Amino acid sequence: HKRQEKECIAWALPHISVSLSAGLSAAKLLQANGLSPVVLEARDRVGGRTFTVRNKEVKWVDVGGAYVGPTQNRILRLAKEYGIDTYKVNEEESLVHYVNGKSYPYKGSFPTVYNPIVLLDFNNLWRTMDDMGREIPREAPWRAPHAEEWDKMTMLELFQKICWTRSVLNFAKLFVNVNVTSEPHEVSALWFLWYVKQCGGTMRIFSTSNGGQERKFNGGSGQISEGMARELGDRVKLQSPVYRIDQSGDVVVVETLDKQTYTAKYVILATPPSLNMKMHFNPELPPLRNQLIQRVPMGSVIKCMVYYKENFWRNKGYCGTMAIEEEDAPIGLTLDDTKADGTKPCIMGFILARKCRKLSVLTKEERLKKICEIYARVLDSEEALHPVHYVEKNWCEEEYSGGCYTAYFPPGILTQYGRVLREPVGRLYFAGTETATEWSGYMEGAVEAGERAAREVLCAMNIIHQSQIWQTEPESLEVPALPFDTSFWERNLPSVGGLLKLVGFSSFLSVAAAAGLVAYKKGLLPRS
Repeated sequence: HKRQEKECIAWALPHISVSLSAGLSAAKLLQANGLSPVVLEARDRVGGRTFTVRNKEVKWVDVGGAYVGPTQNRILRLAKEYGIDTYKVNEEESLVHYVNGKSYPYKGSFPTVYNPIVLLDFNNLWRTMDDMGREIPREAPWRAPHAEEWDKMTMLELFQKICWTRSVLNFAKLFVNVNVTSEPHEVSALWFLWYVKQCGGTMRIFSTSNGGQERKFNGGSGQISEGMARELGDRVKLQSPVYRIDQSGDVVVVETLDKQTYTAKYVILATPPSLNMKMHFNPELPPLRNQLIQRVPMGSVIKCMVYYKENFWRNKGYCGTMAIEEEDAPIGLTLDDTKADGTKPCIMGFILARKCRKLSVLTKEERLKKICEIYARVLDSEEALHPVHYVEKNWCEEEYSGGCYTAYFPPGILTQYGRVLREPVGRLYFAGTETATEWSGYMEGAVEAGERAAREVLCAMNIIHQSQIWQTEPESLEVPALPFDTSFWERNLPSVGGLLKLVGFSSFLSVAAAAGLVAYKKGLLPRS
């Protein structure tokens, strides 16, 4: 593949795969259509933002992308093809919401709320976000009716308009931290509302059962990329960071840092947008593309796995999921990471956004100490202070990712630059999970983006029709999606502000308390 022979040029398609499975899934589809792709992978491994580490202490552990759930049908299809089974993340026992120094067990997707005023506020928050999301087109959020208005606003500003209580405002901030590893004041309201919508809404994106975190791949998510790489064989070139892309001639010339040169008819870039700045383009990128790649930073996260001798949290009636609201706590959200067969008891936790940046200066041992201390307080257990092993991965230090889980859009960027996110530049096509329209930011989005970019190339070569570029995926029979039904009360109870207008301030407290208490006691606001 070094200096392809002239007759092979039309069939060689080098591209970089540093965005989960996007590059590999593109190459797999191209090969299935009779072409001869070459994958140029910057790292010494495949998988990008998925990374399965294997050793005797942990058997295997996903230090990157790991979770999969209903409606993520493309990644599930690939896993089935390679014989990779899934198992459910443990949620048998109670979840824990830790707030104001106390632990509150609950069941379902969101913490239980006893204060009727806070309950009305929570219900209105999720309902409003989902209602706003319905206005936003998945494939073109900049065309939403209120796109300009919402894109000028941060999520913090939107929350301050929606939320009446400090409890709901604080949890809303954690909701942003957990889902996009950034702060509410950093992200565009239009972009975040779109992000939640294209993952299926507030319930689907945040839930474990029936949601985005329902399952893991037995043996690790890295097996999927490794399976595709085996299928592609020596077409995958590791440790080949692309330095220069020249499409000024009859073919595209791609040069790597170690001075290997590849020629091709088309190139797919499957990197986070900002990594395009590491490459030199001839001719130069168009103005909007050149500015876009400077304006979409990566989120900040350290993924932390603390291993214990026993599942002491399950013995205490907890499943391992903790939503932690405390500024001094390093971890925002945890999930049980014990193996499917019950071995290697483990709690996985995320150090998110501002806390990731703050705690990156500590040593690994100092971070572990802080993590164990908060687990001991939340679970009221001395055993939490005595781990047997610890694994962490700070994605901010990864040269060929720049952060995780995904790139985020600050205010004003999506409406001005979003149109060029997937727009080809000559013979360059763009993949990567950021360009997906379903589960962008997840493994599912990476596969969707890679296959869509591959079909764009097939269309350019007149192998398929333009109408075949975008394709829906049949639902996984093994992991079906159940609907999230909302009750009459969830749909119709007023917001706190709406109730004030309806009944006036003088009778507000008594009416709100009565309505909320009756609804809660009758189980009309389950949010599960």
